[in-house]
Amino acid sequence: MKTKRFFAAILAACLTLALALPCSAAAGNAAPLTEAVQALTALGILDGTAGGDLSRPVSRAEFIALAVKALPGGSGVGQASFSPYPDVPRSHWASGYVEAAVGRGLVTAYSDGTFRPDQGVKLAEGASIALALLGYQAGDFSGAYPTGQLSMYRNLRLDRGVAAVNAADPLSWQDGVYLFYNLLSVRTREGAPYIQSLGYSLDAAGKPDVVALINGQMEGPVVAQGSWSSNLGFTPSKVYRNGVLSTAAAVQNYDVLYWNPSMGTVWAYAKKTTGTIQAIAPSGASPASVTVAGRTYDIESSAAAYALSDLGQYRLGDNVTLLLGRSGGVAAVADVTASAGERLGVVLEVSNGTYPDGNGGQYTAQTVTLMATDGQTYQYQTRGSGTRVGSMVRVSVDGTSGQVTLRGLSSSTLSGRVDRSGARLDSYPFAQDVEILDVSGSQGVVLRPERLAGLNLDRGKVRYYALNGKKEIETLVLNDVTGDAGQYGILTRMDSMGEGMSVAYSYEFDLNGQTYAIPGGTTRYPVSVGPVQIAGSPADPERLRSLTSAGTGELSGNQLIVGSQKYTLSDSAAVYEYREGKYYLSSLARAEAASGKLTGWYDKAESEGGRIRVLVIR
Repeated sequence: MKTKRFFAAILAACLTLALALPCSAAAGNAAPLTEAVQALTALGILDGTAGGDLSRPVSRAEFIALAVKALPGGSGVGQASFSPYPDVPRSHWASGYVEAAVGRGLVTAYSDGTFRPDQGVKLAEGASIALALLGYQAGDFSGAYPTGQLSMYRNLRLDRGVAAVNAADPLSWQDGVYLFYNLLSVRTREGAPYIQSLGYSLDAAGKPDVVALINGQMEGPVVAQGSWSSNLGFTPSKVYRNGVLSTAAAVQNYDVLYWNPSMGTVWAYAKKTTGTIQAIAPSGASPASVTVAGRTYDIESSAAAYALSDLGQYRLGDNVTLLLGRSGGVAAVADVTASAGERLGVVLEVSNGTYPDGNGGQYTAQTVTLMATDGQTYQYQTRGSGTRVGSMVRVSVDGTSGQVTLRGLSSSTLSGRVDRSGARLDSYPFAQDVEILDVSGSQGVVLRPERLAGLNLDRGKVRYYALNGKKEIETLVLNDVTGDAGQYGILTRMDSMGEGMSVAYSYEFDLNGQTYAIPGGTTRYPVSVGPVQIAGSPADPERLRSLTSAGTGELSGNQLIVGSQKYTLSDSAAVYEYREGKYYLSSLARAEAASGKLTGWYDKAESEGGRIRVLVIR
């Protein structure tokens, strides 16, 4: 059989052929070519035998291989048991597919008894095979061949994106991709979408759900150890690590792996958490979640469930490392020695916590709540360390005893401008898997480098940074640079009582549809009724600050257009409607329809990282 090439080659072909063969459709209303390639590759129908060249004709043997792989269970076809045709001997790479196609009534020989495997497929032949897959037979077509077949082919809209028009026109690989992609959403002779025969369904738009297809064909999770790639059965053409395109060499021991053989792709996740098992729920007999270091995680694999069950090796009070999968759940459990690397972050709280001792009792230990550079919060039990709220620390776990150590980190001095592509800060490029945390009070948000593009980071904006061996920034902690860590809502009321030195101020504000009240106190925030930024806990804010009006305009994509000025919306912009003197939480869909009645409010200039944080419909 021909050596399989993978998804990357075909997807690259779609891009490199963009001028000669547009990735958009030849016929109207076709899906993007990349989407069709993804769906067929995820299903194993397409494996790259086009060699990345989608413009060349597809042969009869190649087309039959695609058709058989589109059958339920068709990917398991091997070598033929005998030579199906004189010109398709048993040794031919496609003999198994041809034999299977003949057995399913998808194809017949020419009048001279030959199959002609290397001859190009004509439109009439390809359309007839697709209709046969849908369950149609010769008696279902009117008129002489191929008039009835082509008429039904077009009526069923199997022709979307197919450039070939006439019965004798040869099909290219691109035509074949579109024909089989269209097949997935067309109803069979019995009335169900063809994709259902393969165990999948269409999305709300009536198209193959590509995400569901990839998930359905994905294997794993397993834990990477040693020469992990040799156990996959294929050589990965693409490797993603923590959601970023990477390399196989970047995968480390104890990474959690998932893979799709048809796509030749591996997804690796390096997220871990280490600490004491505080709870297993609902019970050790049937564990569905586990609480470690103050956070509760769902269990996503049978191996992890077994390890944490009363049949496994881990119990309440044990120190463990949870290896987290793509959904953030527990994919595997390991001893604390598996906690590769150290966690950095900002201390949010220092308190006393209660922990199980493993014998049915409890004990109390100092507990530090940390906001780490992955944007998550964790709790660690520690011995008295003198750690203060707001300090930067490095957390390490002893590989033998599981003892947690916190070491304070001094602020790092770094300033400069991030280039327009978000690739580097001053003279330092960002590492591929860089972790960036922007902290505002007791809140934090993880950023991608692109979010910092063009921003000037003055002294004091960088709280900490670390370089890897290539002199790339691998960790960066910022001091409220973007404002994305803030919370934004509406100040609905503010009152003052008393006079002189005895004035008491009270406030009431709405945040995400929930009302919060700050009772009378001596703090006078520089705010007025309307959109505000709330820093810290909503129940006990560190500060309130009024936002600035951008004026009234209309939405266009992710921008608010006010006259000739354009303002970029925050990804989490809050939308309110103002009616009869009151504010009501609303939606972006309502804002998009409120042309001329929409006012935007921003926290600071866009050149400084600001965004439209609140939209008000009046």
